[in-house]
Amino acid sequence: MNLPFIEIIEATTPDPNLLMWKFADEDKEIKNGAKLTVRETQIAVFLNEGKLADVFLPGLHTLSTENIPILSSLKGWRYGFNSPFKADIYFVNTRQFVNNKWGTPAPIMMRDPEFGQVRIRAFGTYDIQIKDFETFFRQYAGSYKTFSIFELQYELRDFIAPKFGEVLANESIAVKDVAGNVTELGKKVEPFLKPYFSQFGIDLTTFTITSVTLPDEVSAHYDKMTNMNMVTDMDKFTKFNTAEAIAQRGTAVNEGLMMGMMMNQMQNQSNNQSNDVDDITSKLKKLKILFDEGLIDDAEYKTKKAELIDKI
Repeated sequence: MNLPFIEIIEATTPDPNLLMWKFADEDKEIKNGAKLTVRETQIAVFLNEGKLADVFLPGLHTLSTENIPILSSLKGWRYGFNSPFKADIYFVNTRQFVNNKWGTPAPIMMRDPEFGQVRIRAFGTYDIQIKDFETFFRQYAGSYKTFSIFELQYELRDFIAPKFGEVLANESIAVKDVAGNVTELGKKVEPFLKPYFSQFGIDLTTFTITSVTLPDEVSAHYDKMTNMNMVTDMDKFTKFNTAEAIAQRGTAVNEGLMMGMMMNQMQNQSNNQSNDVDDITSKLKKLKILFDEGLIDDAEYKTKKAELIDKI
């Protein structure tokens, strides 16, 4: 049973994330004079026996000898062709793909004059558009019936991260200054990436570094230095740090404050009262209670005990 010929060739983009997809011809031959419709943000590519035959830009095309000279040459038709012919047809999405994500798969090692060797991670976005259709097609048509932006992102990721690391090393920038210079750093990385994208027929229109994650110890130091730079009244700063430490230590600090209050009270009592033996005995008992409760350490207990005994 002979299969009917293909007379109309057109395709809406089946998935907006597809960069390229194969036209489902169901192994049918294309009729001479068939109509090909290529929509805006598309191009159509004809493949004959694994070789690139022709590229059709947006518009309505009649498939004949006159407008497929390369295919005619490949087939060896000296005087044109009137019979149906077979060709694989691919559509390529030519719109701009924006906000593609990139990141460092593993932390990047960099040298820092203050912290030595540290590891950082970076994240960002980039925008691309297919410009050289033939180059792009030759890279991927032989291996894929469909090819999505996500597959391309995965392939490009392993190149973007190392280039970011190379530029970062050449800039000799301090690690705590990286986060504040992501815009300028992105502009310096982009020229190194463009030639790599071009070899796939892709134009890198925008490259951006959105964030850089610093090691915890560097972030903590950076935050501390920022706070110090904001301080104009060291007395207030000291009081603020003391209050913050009290809040963090919670119950343990509260107990320490209670101990200090009791110790101060005992000191005041010793200055104002006579050296009464009963009073000294009472203080020694209180001191022992503080020691047993763990509110003062062994050195403090022995020192204060000796002071009280000397007054007997």
